Amino acid sequence: MKTFQYVIKDEVGIHARPAGLLVKEVKKYQSKVTIEGNGKKSDAGKLMAVMGMGIKKDMEVTITVEGDDEEQAAQAMKEFFEANL
Repeated sequence: MKTFQYVIKDEVGIHARPAGLLVKEVKKYQSKVTIEGNGKKSDAGKLMAVMGMGIKKDMEVTITVEGDDEEQAAQAMKEFFEANL
């Protein structure tokens, strides 16, 4: 299991566009990816669950990656968050 924290830098937080991109990125891997923040935890592969978390700018989220390809998936998630959020 791989875990990392990230502070959201996007002005409007996790909204429709980056949430949709996140779901697409998660689906490339076999590992289960969960996102936790704002007192909620959800499957990062489910668009409505991610958007419903209400993650805003400057909030910290914890990303957990667990599965057969967790090394590659965790690295890809870090890169995705840094580039998009």
